Amino acid sequence: MKDGPTQSSGRTQAPSRAVWNRSDRTALMTSGEIGMRMWNPAADLQPAEVISCATAADVQAALARAANARLGVSVLSGGHGRPGRSLQRGGVVLDLSPMRAATVIGDVVIAGGGALSLDAMIAAEREGYSIVAGTVGSVGIAGFTLGGGYGPLNGLVGTGADNLLAAEVVLADGRLVHTSERSDPDLLWALRGGGGNFGVVTALHLRAFPITSVLTGRVTFGWDQAADVLRGFGELCAKAPDEFTARAGATTLPDGTDVAYVAPTWLGDPASGEQWMERVTGLGRPLSVDMRTMAFSDVLREGEAAFADTTMHHDMGTRNVAAVNSAVAATIIEAAEARTSPSSVIEIVPFHGVATRLPIELAAFAQRKPHFLVEMIGSWSPDDGATDKDWARDTSRKLAPHALPGGYPNLLGPADDEQVAHAYGPNTERLVALKRRYDPRTIFSATPLPR
Repeated sequence: MKDGPTQSSGRTQAPSRAVWNRSDRTALMTSGEIGMRMWNPAADLQPAEVISCATAADVQAALARAANARLGVSVLSGGHGRPGRSLQRGGVVLDLSPMRAATVIGDVVIAGGGALSLDAMIAAEREGYSIVAGTVGSVGIAGFTLGGGYGPLNGLVGTGADNLLAAEVVLADGRLVHTSERSDPDLLWALRGGGGNFGVVTALHLRAFPITSVLTGRVTFGWDQAADVLRGFGELCAKAPDEFTARAGATTLPDGTDVAYVAPTWLGDPASGEQWMERVTGLGRPLSVDMRTMAFSDVLREGEAAFADTTMHHDMGTRNVAAVNSAVAATIIEAAEARTSPSSVIEIVPFHGVATRLPIELAAFAQRKPHFLVEMIGSWSPDDGATDKDWARDTSRKLAPHALPGGYPNLLGPADDEQVAHAYGPNTERLVALKRRYDPRTIFSATPLPR
């Protein structure tokens, strides 16, 4: 597996102290205007200080400053972590937003620790490539990759973590190291799914693929068809080739109409993909069909529409299920009908293909059995009286009897002890031992690890 070149870490001026803007708790401001925003303002955690870091040397200085002050540390990139893991109450936030540069050398994308998914994808597309990313452009590519990396390319090439070739990391003791399969491979193994628990990743080397566009879209169905559509979606995905993936779920249209939807993606020859798109439309009597060939960067841009309102508060629940059978579909439908906010959604994502065929010991990420990720996002406005604050958690509990052990690390929070305990399966012992080696004082606590 080839390594990309190490990103420069030359020194700059000492990192500037940032000011927490109390009138808008989603904004981080420095004398420069960082302008990063937290996705979930419900995560109201007041840090002691925010330090802007433009280089690895800045990160080293910031870690030393935090250590001298005996303060905890968190790392802010895209700010999409649901529990607000980018912030630490009373601690020091290392804001990596100045480190958004992404370059391409050969078939490797080198992305700064603060790069957003869209930043890295645009850089890849300029050279005729794509990378493994999700569906929302403002998600930090580091957090996405280190926590597993579920996305449309999983079936064809594996997860984001599987395609992390190397990384530049500032460890808890301040050392700057370069990890790859030839240099400190244990650290690379831990980063592939173990989250940002082992140091501050200031550069990622990501495998790129010669894919420039996909056939994708969205099909909506009347709510009275939801049971048949969801079951049919599960059956379709279970027998689909690696080139096909899709998302399905329950949502409310702007006019207040509840619908079931399926959003398919075809990664192969467009002519071959048409038959799979027809199978999607054949799951019921569509209310609307929108299918297009588009660049991955446009997929990421469109995904931003779901997060356009930065005033909404959110909570999440997640479960992995082996199949979308009648019992699972009925639980999802019941939960969707119990929503009090039209902004709350349920989404189902299949995990199949290459990502399930890779050896479980390849990476810390251990969710290798074919499954469906069910994601419940409770969203509400603090001003409209409707609150789904507990809805996502309640739905997660109702799905638990049908669920597989563990869950997707990127979506698990500190309260999900039972799922976290099983998230890494047979890799748990090695992962915890590496945590003790690289971060013995537990400076970093990103995605939760088994205790």
